[in-house]
Amino acid sequence: MCNCCCKGSKDPRFEKVDEILSKLANERGALIAILQHVQHEFGYLPEDVIFYIASKTGIPASKIYGVATFYAQFHLKPRGKYVIRVCLGTACHVKGANKILAEFEKQLGIKAGETTSDLKFTLERVGCLGACGLAPTVMVNEKTYGKMTPEKVSEVLKEYSDVEAAASAQ
Repeated sequence: MCNCCCKGSKDPRFEKVDEILSKLANERGALIAILQHVQHEFGYLPEDVIFYIASKTGIPASKIYGVATFYAQFHLKPRGKYVIRVCLGTACHVKGANKILAEFEKQLGIKAGETTSDLKFTLERVGCLGACGLAPTVMVNEKTYGKMTPEKVSEVLKEYSDVEAAASAQ
């Protein structure tokens, strides 16, 4: 048992993890499903929660980390509200995707694989978004932007800043 989270903690996060574990922990091979549910709840897999899962399930934390780092769907760091995916597949690459990625990095002040300090944006590079006819392509969460140019980057970012401004005005 670890000292960080398991000694009589009444942290509501662990109560939520207990709910997830009560539904899934007794199922054979449930680790991936547990991690999916936990990540859905928190947006990522916090370190103390991984150790808590290990203490409750008897699965070594090293094995949990092994699964979490093997599958690209899992994240060990907080992610932004808006996840920007810049396609660098062949069609997008040929049409200048690297320049688009560089412009996002410049305007956001982060590199691909990082999240802004306000947790608003996460920037990712992906191998293919499956929209080669729209190359170069960018996705923000589930919205696709085709025929992107470096000049359109500020328009895309402004769209999400406007959404935030409208939401806080309500």
